[in-house]
Amino acid sequence: MNKFLALLVSSAFATCAFAADPAPAKTPSPAQLAQQEKMANCNKSAEGKKGDERKAFMKSCLSGGDDKVTPAQQAQRDRMKACNEDAAAMKGEERKKFMKTCLSKK
Repeated sequence: MNKFLALLVSSAFATCAFAADPAPAKTPSPAQLAQQEKMANCNKSAEGKKGDERKAFMKSCLSGGDDKVTPAQQAQRDRMKACNEDAAAMKGEERKKFMKTCLSKK
């Protein structure tokens, strides 16, 4: 009889737990909605691409791509590339000083 009563009580608690309303779904923020839209657009544009080509395209598309690079940003990138090539053999403080002077040149 005690086992039956215990089973009945535990069944009642289990029923109450399953009958409770689930938590309402969280609404996405405007930033999350924008990211989802960007992902959908990039995904549509990537149709037909596979493997590494698709991966590279998605990375570029989701980050905004290089089409939004200003001339000043491109000049800085070119300068950084040239300075890195010139400082390839340097290490430590010597490299740090060289890079500082090289990058500050206009």
